[in-house]
Amino acid sequence: MNGFFQVPKAINEPVYEYAPGSIERKKLKEALAEARTKVLDIPMFIGADEVRTGNLIDIFPPHDIHHKIGAFHRGNATHVQQAIDAALAAKPMWELMPWEQRAAIFLKAAELFATTYRYEVNTVTMLAQSKSCYQAEIDAACEWIDFLRFNVQYMSEIYAEQPSANAKGIWNRLEYRPLEGFVFALTPFNFTAISGNLPTAPAMMGNVVVWKPADTQVYSAQLLMRVLKEAGLPDGVINLVYAPGPEIGEVIFNHADFAGIHFTGSTSVFRHIWNTIGANIAKYKSYPRIVGETGGKDFILAHQSADEDVLVAAMIRGAFEFQGQKCSAASRVYIPQSIWPSVKSKLLKEMATIKVGPTEDFSNFVNAVIDKKAFDKIAGYIESAKKDGVEIIAGGTYSDEKGYFIDPTIIMAPTAKYKTMCEEIFGPVLTIFVYEDKEWSNMFNIVDTTSEYALTGAVIAQDRNTITEATWALRNSAGNFYINDKPTGAVVGQQPFGGGRGSGTNDKAGAKVNLLRWVSQRTIKETFTPVKDYRYSFLNEA
Repeated sequence: MNGFFQVPKAINEPVYEYAPGSIERKKLKEALAEARTKVLDIPMFIGADEVRTGNLIDIFPPHDIHHKIGAFHRGNATHVQQAIDAALAAKPMWELMPWEQRAAIFLKAAELFATTYRYEVNTVTMLAQSKSCYQAEIDAACEWIDFLRFNVQYMSEIYAEQPSANAKGIWNRLEYRPLEGFVFALTPFNFTAISGNLPTAPAMMGNVVVWKPADTQVYSAQLLMRVLKEAGLPDGVINLVYAPGPEIGEVIFNHADFAGIHFTGSTSVFRHIWNTIGANIAKYKSYPRIVGETGGKDFILAHQSADEDVLVAAMIRGAFEFQGQKCSAASRVYIPQSIWPSVKSKLLKEMATIKVGPTEDFSNFVNAVIDKKAFDKIAGYIESAKKDGVEIIAGGTYSDEKGYFIDPTIIMAPTAKYKTMCEEIFGPVLTIFVYEDKEWSNMFNIVDTTSEYALTGAVIAQDRNTITEATWALRNSAGNFYINDKPTGAVVGQQPFGGGRGSGTNDKAGAKVNLLRWVSQRTIKETFTPVKDYRYSFLNEA
């Protein structure tokens, strides 16, 4: 039963390409076709119970808004309290479970998602979040599996970190305790992997969790929950509830056992939560851990030495994959005048080849935005640009007749501080500002001060002195900085993800530092030859 256990070394899950004629393409299409024949009845998961309230919220694919695929049972404040009670009831057992047993549960879950449930988890993400097969694969399958495997490895490394020095007759050791209370995981619609990681990272470290996903991600979240339970996650460790935000917040943030929040979402919501926690701080047993990743207004800064083809590919992939609904998506681009005519020609030629439509048609590069609210917001920015007389060189059209489709749009900013260069849009809209080559050094301050965010950014250049200059000048402008690449696609174990300023607490998902936020250290000093006399030598007269 005893041993210093070494977990399997984490490696990144291979990404399936879904090329024509491949077996994975065939299996995924079959899974999609089967899923469209069903209407799921989705309960909340509280303790050992599947809770159904009868207050049903229908689910439709964003790209096929007349085809119902499920309905979930809306909860209320009572269910939130039940979830907290179930979590706290499970806490003693979960804390006492040996860490290697906890690790085994999440490693088994990773294997289940890599094999048995790979096509199903991609399918639910493609249908409910309107992700292409490849975007679903790198998110719902690979990144999610990577989070589970790498976090287990990080957990074992954390536990192995012990004091290096011990005085004679003394043994010093560090204990990594779960937080005192429960953790609240509030998760977004846009990444199934993030939605899974936010509750499981604290749980892995021995914490118990109340999890509220975005309504538009419930269809995927329920599958994650079911598979975690199949992998052996005990009842009550993670409790999945679908109460409205204000109701859940009223219960969570007034509870004495609230120990921390793991959040991904909007900056405004995160600031409101932080303010609420601050106002209630005297109610809590401990100071809660506040971990959040929020918005972005992510940039690409091109130099006159840039490889034009690299720049074009970075703009299109960075801005329009998953309809720009990534907090890391390229949203503002700065291009020097000397290369703009050639870049523009290549860019428009490539834009003309992009297809827009449902996810089930694998030839579509762009699919639907998540819901009506997002559709109206994004369309509003496009219409505002038209009203302002701003040049739109691609797209600018949209329709919600069959789904929430917005054609990939490129706006030419009349000034570096035009509003679509400054405000987070969270959709397939890219704004380009063309600057005079001689203004290169001045662009750093413009890039740095245009937005309140500091999540991701990229520099495209061939000249090494230029790259060096930009890397230093923009050191606080992005928590994830890319050189000659798009500012999206961080891989667990390779590029820990997170930013500062208005983009969050920079507690890097996919890194050991994030897991350290979910433990409280206890130093234990054991003395084998304890002192029996209070007197020190210096007290002697001679």
